[in-house]
Amino acid sequence: MFTGLVEDVATVARAERRGDALVLTVEPAAFAASELGLGDSVSHDGVCLTVTEVAGKTFTVLAGAETLRRTTLGELRAGGKVNLERALRVGDRLGGHMVAGHVDAVGEIAARRDLGANIVYTIAAPPDVLRYVVEKGSIAVDGISLTVNRVDAAGLDVAIIPHTAGKTTLTDKRPGRRVNLEVDLIGKYVEKLLGGYRPGPPAAGPEGAGGLEHLDLQHPLGGPR
Repeated sequence: MFTGLVEDVATVARAERRGDALVLTVEPAAFAASELGLGDSVSHDGVCLTVTEVAGKTFTVLAGAETLRRTTLGELRAGGKVNLERALRVGDRLGGHMVAGHVDAVGEIAARRDLGANIVYTIAAPPDVLRYVVEKGSIAVDGISLTVNRVDAAGLDVAIIPHTAGKTTLTDKRPGRRVNLEVDLIGKYVEKLLGGYRPGPPAAGPEGAGGLEHLDLQHPLGGPR
């Protein structure tokens, strides 16, 4: 579990393809690699990966085929930068929001507007992600906990302050760049408990808004009639 507060913009020392997997060797700057242990979880641009080796100033993780298919990690190259966050410890402050490190989909930066000290990004996202996004709710973008300023049927707006711009990779990304998106997990659990969960995009017709119109509210869990 993570909070979406990026600890470090680290350098990718090596990115090697091994069959359908990608092995990443990463050199952190804000903390020592020796502080990590084998089996530790670290978020890389919002993707939870397991440490498989620690050597000197670097540590190594492996991203499998499913991870590469659903995220942007396959685009990383040696010399590139990646947002890192170590797993939350019991007793730590939860300054962002609850982030699992399980990316829901890849979005694309559709527009960037520099408004004084802040930067506003419009991110295009698929309908099966946007159904869980609410105005003033939280979303993780490349592992960064951000507040949703606006959402419609095509995408969402988020703003980053100068501190976030200076401490993450997002400030270097322009329209056309892809980003990892993870929605607030609570919404998906609530929808499933109410009986309206359907994987994939919302269906057309009266149930397209989330499938709650057919629920029997007298049912203990609000299940279908």
